Amino acid sequence: MAVSSIQLGQVWRNDSDGQDYLVTKVYNEVFAQYAMLRPAGITAPDAPTVRIKIAKGPEGASLPGYTFTQDGSF
Repeated sequence: MAVSSIQLGQVWRNDSDGQDYLVTKVYNEVFAQYAMLRPAGITAPDAPTVRIKIAKGPEGASLPGYTFTQDGSF
């Protein structure tokens, strides 16, 4: 699912394991944009992070393998 832009604090659900992830950082690297995600149910200092390349298309931005969700279960 695409959104107009990836922003801090958004919750995305992993399509393979169903776990919710929180966007903690969005940054640019040369010709690509990346989002850092952490599991939503774990406190920040203990959380492992995941780096995902943001896919952009005519319908907006998305994270491959993740689905945007307004309601996180955390």
